[in-house]
Amino acid sequence: MRFQHLTTALAVGVSAHLAQAAGLHDAAVAKGLLYFGTATDNPELTNTSYVTQLNNTGDFGQITPGNSQKWDSTEPSQNEFSFTNGDVIADLADANDQKLRCHNLVWHQQLPNWVSSGSWTNETLTAVLQNHITNVVKHYKGRCYAWDVVNEALADDGSYRDSIWYKTIGEAYIPIAFAAAAAADPDVKLYYNDYSIEWGGAKSTAAQNIVKLIQSYGGKIDGVGLQAHFTVGQTPARKDLASNLKAFTDLGVEVAYTEVDVRMETPATDANLQQQSTEFSNIVGACLDTEGCVGVTIWDWTDKYSWVPSTFPGYGAACPWDENFEKKPAYQGILEVLGGWIALRLLFV
Repeated sequence: MRFQHLTTALAVGVSAHLAQAAGLHDAAVAKGLLYFGTATDNPELTNTSYVTQLNNTGDFGQITPGNSQKWDSTEPSQNEFSFTNGDVIADLADANDQKLRCHNLVWHQQLPNWVSSGSWTNETLTAVLQNHITNVVKHYKGRCYAWDVVNEALADDGSYRDSIWYKTIGEAYIPIAFAAAAAADPDVKLYYNDYSIEWGGAKSTAAQNIVKLIQSYGGKIDGVGLQAHFTVGQTPARKDLASNLKAFTDLGVEVAYTEVDVRMETPATDANLQQQSTEFSNIVGACLDTEGCVGVTIWDWTDKYSWVPSTFPGYGAACPWDENFEKKPAYQGILEVLGGWIALRLLFV
């Protein structure tokens, strides 16, 4: 009888512990990742129910500011810097002891007019680039786990995007940007970040060549962020995702999935929601399968604030929580591949 009581008490105690530890981040860390996280943005921080879940460190051990650290927010006028909105999210991460992935320093979009319409030479635009990176990185020095230094430098075919940076400076703008970031904060991880590099092909190869380019300059690059904006039914198999990740880690850098969502035609069907769950599981599983993959970030956690419907009309339902903040099958799928639900079920077999 005493043994039976002890067994029951042990099961209850272990069950309670696992229930507390079975969030996405807790489960990811238990599997050897550094974090599971989410993007967020300033406007949604007025929603108290949203913030309550964002503060749930069992699910989210890392956050990324969606827009408030981009160039148009941080340097709207030349050499006049504004960090108010970015600081709000950095402060939130500090308060919750969440890692902060800082995003981003150099991109062809969301540039203020003074940059995009300026009359630049190689020398003058290089100076502007270095000045911007130096000021922004120094402001957040010691607060970021990583910086997405250069974002989306490649066109869909793997050629360099015809941005103001490439047209004026050439490919050297990339190692120049990484060198400026390294000088401003020698300890922060420096990433190249892009989409459609999650499977083998011309664009993935070109991203690998960017890593080699920076290394050829003697520069510091610590990681590659693979955004992983997918569509239901078109996500590569887990083994193929993992094989592609390894192509990057073989270059001596870490990798992370940085902006994950899996969109579908709306209204969502049960079949698509189940397929979405499988595909989220495969993405997270590929990271688990790859030594050097450090974490996964979803591009906001709720459909209510997803960027997808405004960018891809007729598509949405891309996140693991729905518009009412209810967990979808994708949440359970992610947790299962991380071992969270499995551990709980084993107690009652």
